[in-house]
Amino acid sequence: MAGAPPAVAQSAQMQPGAGERGVSQWSITDYSRVRLLAAVEAVGEGEQVILGLQFILKKDWKIYWRSPGDAGFPPQLDWTGSENLKEAKVFWPAPERFSVIGFETLGYKDEVVLPITATIVDPGLPLRMRLQVNYLACAEICIPYDADFSLDLPPGPAKPSAFVHAINRFSAKVPGDGSAQGLTIARAGSADNGNTLRVVAESTLPFVSPDLFVEGPDTLAFGPPRVRLENGDRRTVMDVEVFRTGNDRTQLAGEELVLTLIDGRRSAERKLKAAATINTRPVGGEVSIYLILVLAVVGGLILNLMPCVLPVLSIKLLGIVGHGGGEARTVRFSFMASAAGILAAFMVLAAALVGLKASGAAIGWGIQFQQPWFLVAMALVVILFACNLWGFFEVRLPYGLADIGERAGRGRGLGGHFLSGAFATLLATPCSAPFLGTAIGFALARGTGEIFSVFAALGIGLALPYLTVAAWPGLATRLPRPGPWMMKLRRVLGFALALTAVWLLTVLDGQTGSTVAMVTGIILAAIIAFLYLASRGKGRFGRVWTSAVAALAVAAFLPPSVLRPDAPAQVVQAAEAGGIWVPFDQAAIPRLVGEGKTVFVDVTADWCITCQVNKAFVLEKGDVLDRLMGDKVVAMQADWTRPDESISRYLASFGRYGIPFNVVYGPGTPQGKPLPELLTQGAVVQALDQAASTAALSSR
Repeated sequence: MAGAPPAVAQSAQMQPGAGERGVSQWSITDYSRVRLLAAVEAVGEGEQVILGLQFILKKDWKIYWRSPGDAGFPPQLDWTGSENLKEAKVFWPAPERFSVIGFETLGYKDEVVLPITATIVDPGLPLRMRLQVNYLACAEICIPYDADFSLDLPPGPAKPSAFVHAINRFSAKVPGDGSAQGLTIARAGSADNGNTLRVVAESTLPFVSPDLFVEGPDTLAFGPPRVRLENGDRRTVMDVEVFRTGNDRTQLAGEELVLTLIDGRRSAERKLKAAATINTRPVGGEVSIYLILVLAVVGGLILNLMPCVLPVLSIKLLGIVGHGGGEARTVRFSFMASAAGILAAFMVLAAALVGLKASGAAIGWGIQFQQPWFLVAMALVVILFACNLWGFFEVRLPYGLADIGERAGRGRGLGGHFLSGAFATLLATPCSAPFLGTAIGFALARGTGEIFSVFAALGIGLALPYLTVAAWPGLATRLPRPGPWMMKLRRVLGFALALTAVWLLTVLDGQTGSTVAMVTGIILAAIIAFLYLASRGKGRFGRVWTSAVAALAVAAFLPPSVLRPDAPAQVVQAAEAGGIWVPFDQAAIPRLVGEGKTVFVDVTADWCITCQVNKAFVLEKGDVLDRLMGDKVVAMQADWTRPDESISRYLASFGRYGIPFNVVYGPGTPQGKPLPELLTQGAVVQALDQAASTAALSSR
């Protein structure tokens, strides 16, 4: 077993090298051989040279990793006496775990090369390296050794040495971010009142034997992980016991940790701060995919009733009243086309999220509204829809997209209905609904198959009203036939869509500032003017007008790219909501709760309509506002209008990937109590009371 090293280190014998360039002499002991390697034979013209410290160990002997575990110490390198050497940075290949009678140590056996990047003071001049290494070789006992190395690299071309392969072989074992090997350390947080670190990791391939090494402050020590595999072994939840030295009461939450994940030959490393809480499904609590699909259908159906329905109300109304007195067959096909457009849009969103997840980017519901170009595209499409309703132009779709009714001289083409369904879906995504967050959280925490399945179910739910009319066309055909009243309705609904474009510009303002939003608005107004002038002509929409509108449409995408954005506010300031909000600070939550305070967290965004409804009707009114302004409550607001990885990780720690999201912390709910998507005064007050109650904590 690894024990404390003797007081006096053993000196290693030096053996002359074989005359190769780029290598030092061997340092030989009874149980190890060590030498210094260089990947090149001369310094070349660059500022850095790649080196390697090679250890070859006798069978059953080992040396230690940079964080040795319960005993031992890693190799210590001293470059005193070197010339033209600015600094030397050591990289550590992924280690293995050694468990002996309750002791957990980390290190290497057989052979290892520690890659080293040496930075040169004066490139092109000779590099003379003098290295003293103090290391511990262990089997049943541990023996410390000292070894001295000399390696000179002359000026000249940086030709690869005979040792470049040995260095590269172990450089490939140094953990990176894991993306190249399909590994992602998703999140980490405190559990079991800070006595457990819970880490969630994901893999594109099934895990085989995952292990986790944790490095943190000296006052904390970490045991081996208890591993739970989920989602076809492509997701793992690892619980690591936390030990504290003496009477130290260091809080795990907020501490910066280095996590190294090993799975066979694959590895990943990530530096992050432990979250105040992390919610995962309990052991044995695997949720049925069939239940999630049912919830997704219900959540998609409820989404039709959410505030996000307002921007697309025009499209939905016209989709029904436009078929008054029409043929049942025409109604059935048109509404089925709209439903197909909804499903297609959900599949596009699913594919985009799968791609972003594979690239390691933060993902979530409605994140497309964080992108200025998407906002411009939606505003442009909304304006074109509005101009079409005002009668400024008509679009004739290709014959292949024409619908049966259009061939008879009536109605729009199937392509038009399909596009309106897809467009309605994209504009509805800023909202979350009951059951929607649960389904999306389940899908985005899992693999590609689950994401596509759940998003298809969401699409079916959102499309159910269209499918209902398709099944019973009489719901639409019994309405009055279109007439002059229909033209007036189209104009009114066109103005509703124009207001939607204004709303999109306000969201753009919140992301890029007023200059970009104003210039984009002027371009959109010019498009309206051109289309109006064209409609006032002799009934002919010529190529010149078409080219002008097309040029303006392209120009609308330029302001977010070429104009310098203003600095939009990231948090609601004191002027709003009576000054109740402070910026979100996750690391401060455990300290505030420890002081007996209640913390209310509101994750919001300018583009989230449900968030604005919650704010206007619940959070800034009545008893809730009075409570949030109290001395014992800290109201934090996290603004997700623009991409923010820390907020994305915070949402993911609760298994949530969309907003609105509200959670209350306090002595009674130290791990946080999430609230429903749609808030009520009673639900918020009840959660604040529960969080403030110490009795709730003692009963847990």
